[in-house]
Amino acid sequence: GGGLGGVGEGGGVMAVAVRALEAGDRAAWGPLWAGFAAEEGGRGAAGLPAEVTAGTFARLTSPEGYRGMKMHGLVAERGGEVVGLAHFHLQHVTFALEPRVYLEDLYVAPAARRQGVGRALIEAVYAAADAAGCPEVYWKAKISNARARSLYDKVAGCNGEVVYQRTLHRPCKE
Repeated sequence: GGGLGGVGEGGGVMAVAVRALEAGDRAAWGPLWAGFAAEEGGRGAAGLPAEVTAGTFARLTSPEGYRGMKMHGLVAERGGEVVGLAHFHLQHVTFALEPRVYLEDLYVAPAARRQGVGRALIEAVYAAADAAGCPEVYWKAKISNARARSLYDKVAGCNGEVVYQRTLHRPCKE
């Protein structure tokens, strides 16, 4: 994701700077990714299989992606420390010619929450969507995540949709 550097937000003790995730960020990104998987993904202490984490990081940082899938990653820094992440991708839809942006993952380290980091990451995704000519950004949130939803209600509208899901217990065929 070019054009993403320099997006930031003041507030709190130190300003938040959001930039594109880079291959050299693996050590700083890893604990945030594990925290996200534990909190939002229901993975608990077991976490995700190493190959899923490696494939996800490759999709986010390598120009060719992983297995033909490319995603975009952002990190938020405060005081030189990576304190948040956002992962998103363009999604083609049947009701428009322009793709929309799906914000797949958004996570802020517990010590950095309620300090503008989540908002800065969302605004950086908005900026990337605008630069790509995408008229819509959307994401899902757990109904039980009241803290995050209080931010989301300030920066976006809820469309009232309900998500249905079927989970296969075997890998997809390639």
